[in-house]
Amino acid sequence: MQAQFTHTTPTGKTNISGKEYLFFSGFSYLGLHAHPAFKELLKQGIDEYGTTFISSRIANTRLHLYDELEHALAVLQQQQAAATFSSGYLASQAAVQYAATQGELLYAPSAHPALWKGQPVIPAQEWSAWTAATVEKINAHPDNSFVIVTDSVNPLTSIINDFSWLQALQRHVLVLIDDAHGIGVIGEEGNGIVHTLPQHPPVHYLLAASLTKAYSAQGGVVSGHASAIAAIKKLPLFTGATPMMPANAWAFLQSFSLHGEQRQLLQQRISYFESLTGNVGYLHNPFHLPVFLLKDSAGIEKYLLEHDIMISSFGYPNPDSPPVNRIIVSAQHSEEDLYILHKLLVNR
Repeated sequence: MQAQFTHTTPTGKTNISGKEYLFFSGFSYLGLHAHPAFKELLKQGIDEYGTTFISSRIANTRLHLYDELEHALAVLQQQQAAATFSSGYLASQAAVQYAATQGELLYAPSAHPALWKGQPVIPAQEWSAWTAATVEKINAHPDNSFVIVTDSVNPLTSIINDFSWLQALQRHVLVLIDDAHGIGVIGEEGNGIVHTLPQHPPVHYLLAASLTKAYSAQGGVVSGHASAIAAIKKLPLFTGATPMMPANAWAFLQSFSLHGEQRQLLQQRISYFESLTGNVGYLHNPFHLPVFLLKDSAGIEKYLLEHDIMISSFGYPNPDSPPVNRIIVSAQHSEEDLYILHKLLVNR
């Protein structure tokens, strides 16, 4: 789809050239970026902390708020410690830079570019074939150290990756997982992929995530064993980078009850849309995620745009990649919005 330009940040709707469209793209899965209560918390955070913290994380004057945030995120992700960054991309880059010191990087199919170190070769295999080959390789090399690098959720295919195969590993391995599209959305408490990860003695985890995708808090986090986080906090990507906006950190810490309410609302909206579109064969969402993939649906983005609906349709991860058509449902959509979209899909 040709790029459409707007002068405002979309909510459940957006305005393009003076015309209003229902907006089923982007992220903000919990709808917090437009939620009055969250915006009020962010304003309060700016009043308390200003627009930025004017020192680095390793300076002799430090903000206690960041320690509070990192403790809360480590608890949420069920890890020993955490480090926060100004973006999820920076967090993942710090995580993979550390991971590369721990062994050979074994990239999973479709690993997000935020996890790339240099220009790695990303396997073209199916997930099951890749996991089988990876288990065989690791178990056959007793003297090698390996790091598995993968995403938790593939937002392009609407799939939660299966990690049960890690229980077959017989050698020690570090597993670096980007949970940007899992944290805040999956798990009863929104703790992300960690609730499905096997607890297997040879396996250690390092979790990276954006706080923007679900929580609308501009920042990122890496969590894991205390020794790994201590090493990450010595990297230039941490020591030399501007920290997360403190008002965002404060608003996040004040809004846990709001997270729960919005996550419950999101699940209701997903279930409602699934009930409406059960007979639409080209919609794909096997894990009840906010992402509905439109398979074999060339041209549907133009059809919906002609009926005042904007969906996600662009090449990814590179601008020249084939476009992927997706419907993104968020907590800010009403049942009426979803019903209108459903009618267009079934009548196409």
